[in-house]
Amino acid sequence: MRQLCEKLQQANLRLECSYPEPALVYQQRGTAAGTAWLQSWEICLNPVLLLENQQAFIDEVVPHELAHLLVWKHFGRVAPHGKEWKWMMESVLGVPARRTHQFEISLVRSRAYPYRCRCQQHQLTVHRHNRVMRGGSEYRCLKCGDILTAGDFQDS
Repeated sequence: MRQLCEKLQQANLRLECSYPEPALVYQQRGTAAGTAWLQSWEICLNPVLLLENQQAFIDEVVPHELAHLLVWKHFGRVAPHGKEWKWMMESVLGVPARRTHQFEISLVRSRAYPYRCRCQQHQLTVHRHNRVMRGGSEYRCLKCGDILTAGDFQDS
């Protein structure tokens, strides 16, 4: 919370604005460390990854999500990790602009399901696998363009 307040104060001084403090919610699930909710002006953080990576989380994830909120207020709707976000991270918040975290995710990773295309095997999340099984959803390989087909499923 202190890091959030410090970075927000730093941004408000640099941008000559007075953006309010966003709400912090600790309900992010899965392998994402955090999410910025623009309209509700809140940052949702993954409590499991936070507990496992406290200092790095505070130093990297909190400013990362704050930068998304600040960019939205300052520039409007732009590319999520585009030049405006990179500028906000590096020039305003003074944090390296990294798009993804390097945290160990074995505690939060859900089961993956094997799918194949012409050129390789893919791992689909439970959510995507269930969408395929219900019908109406299909996924393509970004490399060869083939529709992914289900592999052999074995429950362990």
